[in-house]
Amino acid sequence: MSGRSRAAILLAAAVSLAAVLVPGAHASVRATPGAQASAHAEPGAPRTVVLDGARLRRTRARLPHDPRLRRALRDLTDRADTWLDQGPWTVVDKPRPAPGGDVHDYLSQAPYWWPTTAPTAQNPWGCPYVQRDGQRNPEVDTGTDRQDAEKVFDSTYDLALAWYYTGRRSYAEKAGQILRTWFLDPATRMNPELDHAQFIPCKYDGRAIGIIDFSQSYTGVLDAQAILAAGAPGWSRADRTAMNRWNTDFLGWLKGGDFGRQESAAANNHGTFYDLQLAALARATGDTGLARRTVLDARARRIDPQIAADGSQPQELARTRSWHYSAFDLVAYTRLAAVGRHVGVDLWSHRGPDGQSLFRAVDYLLPAATGAAAWPHPELEFLRYAASDVVHAAADAGDAAAEAAVPRLQAPPGGDLWALRPAAEQLDSIAG
Repeated sequence: MSGRSRAAILLAAAVSLAAVLVPGAHASVRATPGAQASAHAEPGAPRTVVLDGARLRRTRARLPHDPRLRRALRDLTDRADTWLDQGPWTVVDKPRPAPGGDVHDYLSQAPYWWPTTAPTAQNPWGCPYVQRDGQRNPEVDTGTDRQDAEKVFDSTYDLALAWYYTGRRSYAEKAGQILRTWFLDPATRMNPELDHAQFIPCKYDGRAIGIIDFSQSYTGVLDAQAILAAGAPGWSRADRTAMNRWNTDFLGWLKGGDFGRQESAAANNHGTFYDLQLAALARATGDTGLARRTVLDARARRIDPQIAADGSQPQELARTRSWHYSAFDLVAYTRLAAVGRHVGVDLWSHRGPDGQSLFRAVDYLLPAATGAAAWPHPELEFLRYAASDVVHAAADAGDAAAEAAVPRLQAPPGGDLWALRPAAEQLDSIAG
């Protein structure tokens, strides 16, 4: 997430604190033009997928009386404000279409693969490509849809949450515009599949592991849709119906194709994130049975083989970015546990045959997350705050060690938003 900073919220002297912070109040004054409060009735608890909608509603009610929440809201609205004059984005405006020629197909490039020679007229890509694990090739951020997709994910989540907590219709209307442009409008929509994600020039037109382009963040977009459906202006019944159809088609592609089967079989963070995306889409589209089975199966398929008795994650420790990937995998696990809560499964309580558990995996990160000890494994760029959200998640789930560690966590750029959106996110920038 971006963490950009802008001026603090400006309040008119005549407007009470409750009127500023609680949607449905009479008025609010901000520096951002057009950020007026919605005249709609106060929204209820949204039927979210990862986030706890009832908790969001309680947090919203506490805002006028809690200085800590108000500080977090300033950070959130600063982020939301930066999106108001950006976008919308679309898959159809990249320089060249994905292999196959359909401009509506999503295209991204494998981040850790690099050319071996200088490009020429006969070899414009500089092929063959070779892998450099953990080293991001800057060319992947130009000419494909990856960067724009991440902006869609981040902006709609920030804007929907900002609308929910402030009632300002400009946030909701912008979120709706971004979603319609990327997913729904016939001229600009993305096809609901990832056949050309993380392609490697001169090698593969697309790869199964490219599914992670969506699985790490699209679950936040599902929550943004649920929040907007709680009564946001500019997000109509027709929008909700069309978005549900897109999600249903995407779920069908995810569970029915060869790429989905390959990613499901992965024995590292790719498999965990696949389960998260599958369960979240199932929950969002009404297939509670599939969502529940996916979370239940993660106990023996993911936690037991992928987390060691001491809480380490051997597959992630083998990477050059072992700290990043250990925290990253736990983002998927903790978000999957949150989906499980909605469908009656307590993933946090699971203990494997050697004592494997999510609590133990988070506790393994605590010395480095709090600055008490150095991370003892390879890491190209150690960012302590990368683990802050997963520690929050464990603390909320009842881990005493994690709860004690929370005051010593490092806040990510842009501030600690856990109190307003209590579901773990990837806080450092590298992905792949």
